[in-house]
Amino acid sequence: MIGQLRDGDVVVVWKLDRLSRSLKDLLHLMEKIEAAGAGFRSLTEAIDTTTPAGRMMMQMVGSFAEFERAMIRERTSAGLAQARLEGRLGGRRRKLDDKKRREIAESVVAGRKSGAEMARLYDVSEPTVSRIVAEYRQREAHEALA
Repeated sequence: MIGQLRDGDVVVVWKLDRLSRSLKDLLHLMEKIEAAGAGFRSLTEAIDTTTPAGRMMMQMVGSFAEFERAMIRERTSAGLAQARLEGRLGGRRRKLDDKKRREIAESVVAGRKSGAEMARLYDVSEPTVSRIVAEYRQREAHEALA
């Protein structure tokens, strides 16, 4: 976008934080926009950098937006740390419980069913079945050594 700007153009964004993630980056982009002879408008914050007051307001709002992002990041990190302390893990829940995983692994290892058959039966991919079987074999080998 910056490379396409011409004198008199105006860059319009819905919200200031859609343009950049840090005040430093925002100011750098604003310098490039100004050097191209273009203006800038943020619809949500009602900022128009074609005026001195608008340029000052843009810097103030940019500072607050960066502060808000930092606070969100801090709260998210604290929440994730607390969840880990309580034994909860992030990410998608497993489709298969431990009993089903054991059934898959034992059927494939014993040769009763192929990996492809078990994948179709439990509606998972073949690589998922391969991982389950590999984990099972690794656990069995570890238990045999213990």
